[in-house]
Amino acid sequence: MIRKHFVFYGSVQGVGFRYRAHKAADMNGCTGWVRNDWSGTVTMELQGNEPQIDAVILAIERGRYIHIENMESRVIPVDEEERGFRTEYD
Repeated sequence: MIRKHFVFYGSVQGVGFRYRAHKAADMNGCTGWVRNDWSGTVTMELQGNEPQIDAVILAIERGRYIHIENMESRVIPVDEEERGFRTEYD
């Protein structure tokens, strides 16, 4: 199990990104969270195995209006207590 922190740049707000991320994480058995940031980016943390995380990212990229221009990612410590995936709102 791994946990990754992502920052997405591009047309990622107002296009269903968080909704799609939440659905994809649930379908692929990942935990974590997603939120819009004031800078116009989207930040997300995903926890699962590598194929599960890859499947979530691919599902998000297939979103009709979502256009990811750049993505930063780094491995961070696993949260053993986390259950489920949540969407954070301002």
